[in-house]
Amino acid sequence: MVFLGFSAGLPFLLVFSTLSAWLSTAGVDRTTIGFFSWIGITYSIKVFWAPVVDRLPLPPLTRIFGKRRGWMLAAQLIIAIGLTGMSLTAPGTDLTRLALFALLVAFGSATQDITIDAWRIEAVERNLQGAMAAAYVLGYRLALLTAGAGALHLANITSWSLTYLFMAGLMGVGMLTTLIIREPRHRTDARVQTLEAKLEASAGVYGKAGSLARLVAWFSDAVISPFVEFFQRKGTMAVFILLLVGTYKLSDITMGVMANPFYIDLGFGLDDIANVTKVFGFFMTIAGAALGGILVVRFGILRPLLAGAILIAATNLLFAWLAVNEPSLVTLAVVVSADNLSGGFATSAFIAYLSSLTNTAYTATQYALFSSLMTLPAKFIGGFAGWMVDITGYASFFLYAGLLGVPAILLVLYLLLHEQPTRTNNPATDSDGTGQSVV
Repeated sequence: MVFLGFSAGLPFLLVFSTLSAWLSTAGVDRTTIGFFSWIGITYSIKVFWAPVVDRLPLPPLTRIFGKRRGWMLAAQLIIAIGLTGMSLTAPGTDLTRLALFALLVAFGSATQDITIDAWRIEAVERNLQGAMAAAYVLGYRLALLTAGAGALHLANITSWSLTYLFMAGLMGVGMLTTLIIREPRHRTDARVQTLEAKLEASAGVYGKAGSLARLVAWFSDAVISPFVEFFQRKGTMAVFILLLVGTYKLSDITMGVMANPFYIDLGFGLDDIANVTKVFGFFMTIAGAALGGILVVRFGILRPLLAGAILIAATNLLFAWLAVNEPSLVTLAVVVSADNLSGGFATSAFIAYLSSLTNTAYTATQYALFSSLMTLPAKFIGGFAGWMVDITGYASFFLYAGLLGVPAILLVLYLLLHEQPTRTNNPATDSDGTGQSVV
């Protein structure tokens, strides 16, 4: 899981901040660099092709490696090809070509995320998902260091072209891992088969052999059924669950938008910010993720999830305190350490929770839905962060960001009181058909 996390995290910065640095040093204007950030929309709309990854075989890779590993290897090859193409393109002479290769990398990266998430959920029992999430976060963070600070140092020593070619080679870590791991067992679910048959019958295509009928049946099974199944399994609780998914990261992401401007406005230099946020931030995030994974195994998912929501909101109070006191590197390190510890802890618990919501018949599609919903509201509200700071100042802004965490806390409390644990960890095999996760 560490190596797969590394493979997932490596392309991310190479089409975001690292690419922006390359474009900037090549003399590309800021407006164009801003347009390149739209490539990141690919990650937020992956839910649209997740049903294809969930249901469509990819010959001959699916036949040789299996459903998950076949798509995973294909995505990793796409990323490597895209990064190689970027390395052979000069920003000063062919920006369109560079953008197309970057878009190819983002598409391959989002597709790899879909397959890795599906493999992680299906490879082990649900009570181990916290540990899997912690290992994933470790690998992902190592990749961010490699593709961020590592790529900048390498480009300074050699060239951007060689740097991106080297990063393309590092995708071999993910490819080798994909070849070594085993394809997970894909469980059958009689309840899901019955649901799909009913939906096909409602569409008037059940049992029909025509090309159009088969296409409609596939669309019903792959796209419509995952959403119907989730609402059928969770009932009225589905609304509260989706509200929690959409609000859990509100406080964290909104605060993060203004973190670096806040440090700079306090008078800290870029070197101080980099050293504190990268060194302390990295190790505290890993420690928090490990602690979250351990507590999920020990206490189940919802109680650590509640603790993570409280910690995320509470750390905003530390930033508010820092905003009204004399800053120093020591206080900065304390606040950043607390923030990253709570963030890593909450991330492990939240990934485990999202994993527990899926049915193994629709792992890729349902998890892609949840992960997209997780970031979209937070990114939208986070866009107003600078405006809030201009109007109210940093201290009031951080209090506001902390209050954004209150809905998530209340929703987790509500779920703790109303969701009942079941004896199994897999909704595809629950004897009562409710699919409720272990609390």
